[in-house]
Amino acid sequence: MATSLEQYVNTVQTMSASGNLTQLYDFINKSADMLTKNVSHLDNMFATLDIQQASLGILGILCVKYSLPNIPDLETTLVQTTEFFSKCNGEHVRFATDNYAELCQKFAQALIDRKMFARGIAPLTEAIEKIQLHPAQLTSIHGSLCQLCLLSKNMKPALRFLDIDITEISREGGRLDAKDYLLYYYYGGMIYTALKNYDRALYFFEIAVTTPSVAVSHIMMEAYKKFTLVSLILHGKIIPLPKYTPQVLQRYIRPLCQPYMSLVAVYGHNSLADLRATVNEHTEVFNRDNNMGLVKQCMTSLIKKNIQRLTKTFLTLSLTDMANRVQLSGPKEAEKYVLHMIEDGEIFATINQKDGMVRFHDNPEKYNSSNMLLEVDKEMQLCIQLDSKLREMDREIAVNPQFVQKSSGTHEDDLPGTSTGKIQAY
Repeated sequence: MATSLEQYVNTVQTMSASGNLTQLYDFINKSADMLTKNVSHLDNMFATLDIQQASLGILGILCVKYSLPNIPDLETTLVQTTEFFSKCNGEHVRFATDNYAELCQKFAQALIDRKMFARGIAPLTEAIEKIQLHPAQLTSIHGSLCQLCLLSKNMKPALRFLDIDITEISREGGRLDAKDYLLYYYYGGMIYTALKNYDRALYFFEIAVTTPSVAVSHIMMEAYKKFTLVSLILHGKIIPLPKYTPQVLQRYIRPLCQPYMSLVAVYGHNSLADLRATVNEHTEVFNRDNNMGLVKQCMTSLIKKNIQRLTKTFLTLSLTDMANRVQLSGPKEAEKYVLHMIEDGEIFATINQKDGMVRFHDNPEKYNSSNMLLEVDKEMQLCIQLDSKLREMDREIAVNPQFVQKSSGTHEDDLPGTSTGKIQAY
């Protein structure tokens, strides 16, 4: 082994043992060129160093291997990376969160390129847990994990990270940018949509759409398309975006999504025939955007919406008459929809098979059961936790030096004639 490699191993072991991790991080970054020139020895170095005791040294080796145009013996590298995520010292790698996050994303991309999606789910789950300071902290790795879950059609592993409301973003040495943030909420919305948790999906797409920006990114535009369709499925209309939505988005997003706006306009007329005609007109666009599945669910939701409207007008109705009013093919199709809606609690009705009549009933829920009381208590506890978190964040902002300077009017950018053209972010 070359002298420079021996020096690398000795320095990594010495600094790791003494806890001098900040200097070790700088040393490893400066050693990247040297490691690149000695690619053939990297596997031996990996075997020499202890993953738990020399995590930063191993991280530097793996980052160099993934930076190569063609990774030699990719299978060995993937096995090494998986072992590293499992055994590395979380306290050590937090000194190099930028390199660590880059390794995670290159690992995920290597698996995606080779269509080995499921293989990366467990390692990235462990990788996130290693550097998170608490479960509500967002890292750039979250988006990669959600992408692998979507591609592998295995959504459940991502839910443990999606069901928690994010209150803090990992800085990762300035590496985490708006794209990572948007992808987490965009992919998260897609996962919830696939699981038919439309309420949570709508929330995730809304966050992606309303992220402060000076231009409409492709991710935001795709999120808005799905936001539109999920909103129709859930509410039968587009719910208005909040007032803090960026002006640039409100001005330009609708012209960029014209086929979807046409769908919304026709949906409001409650005519299934007109909706089908509009879908046929824009089929190519919906297929290109991979949104045809959601569009078909919009058609189904219109049928259910029209059936629900009938419950407000009639006490009893024949399946044949219902099929005619809702524009279905016949009583069999009408019966299928009514049965599904009864099972899902969307309407309350009984079907008389003998004469083909449907009798509609009032909601049997009287809101006085023990289960309902538990549900109300659960919601109250969530509200209390949210209020506590908001108060805590408010206190943190109040003592933030930048906020104190800005609010007291002593910040140099506020003084006449001293503007530097910089944007101060909090």
